[in-house]
Amino acid sequence: MAQLDPFIGDMPITHIDDDSLAPYIHSKLHPAEGKPVTNRTVNIALQRVIRVLNLCARKWRDEERRPWLDVVPMISLLDEKTNSRKPYPLSWEEQSILFAELPAHLQTMAMFKVNTGCREQEVCKLQWDWEIAVPELDTTVFLIPAGFGGRSARSGVKNRDERLVILNTVAKSVIEKQRGQHKLYVFPFGKPDGDGNETTVHRMNDSAWKKARVRAAKKWQEKYLRPAHDGFARIRIHDLKHTFGRRLRAAGVTEEDRKALLGHKNGSITSHYSAAELDQLIEAANKVSATDSRAPALTILKRRQG
Repeated sequence: MAQLDPFIGDMPITHIDDDSLAPYIHSKLHPAEGKPVTNRTVNIALQRVIRVLNLCARKWRDEERRPWLDVVPMISLLDEKTNSRKPYPLSWEEQSILFAELPAHLQTMAMFKVNTGCREQEVCKLQWDWEIAVPELDTTVFLIPAGFGGRSARSGVKNRDERLVILNTVAKSVIEKQRGQHKLYVFPFGKPDGDGNETTVHRMNDSAWKKARVRAAKKWQEKYLRPAHDGFARIRIHDLKHTFGRRLRAAGVTEEDRKALLGHKNGSITSHYSAAELDQLIEAANKVSATDSRAPALTILKRRQG
């Protein structure tokens, strides 16, 4: 809320409406310096304003037990579809070039993410306590608790359901490589904590990722003598999840299995799956298990840039 303070910080709550918020929105979409933010970023701030106004009307009371607001004004949100960036699934060749530019710890995490479809914080905060053995299949899975958190207490598993993580051969090899490095976290990195153990990566989308994608785009242009696709030059961490999903679809994996593998299926609890069903999911995930462009060709159509 600090960013809103210069615009509405001294304003009575009864005066907060679309007109009073317009200068803030304009400053973010058309800044005097720096890059404009997305409509989604503006909406996040506006939603916080709406939350406070609702509390003023419905919960908070003055000394006479009257609500701070009699009526909550209708705050308009921006259309996020007009300037939202579409997902960009990596080709195998793009993945090979990009991952070669990543520092070792990010390369390991990215390889796991693109082979499991986990979200960024599910990877960053993955814990050994969440690993469950499946002796019938001589493998393990991870069951991420619904309320594990993430970067904040409210940023845990989507839909607040437990998240079943299936390991294909590549993801399994990543896990075995990480085993024994830290007593709690699967992907430790950074300065040692009070016990002398490494802590976790706070986020994958850091300066190292952004510098790597710049180098990768340059390598692509040097190799193919044409500029890299804009989606590749600005590749996001979340695009690794989209890449996993698109590859599953291209490999003929059913929609039901894709939802389970991507964590979109409600009630993804191991007790709901038999060993045969888990084996089916592992087989489906293995259809896209590869580490570079030597994998089977899975063509993904991309619109030609103008």
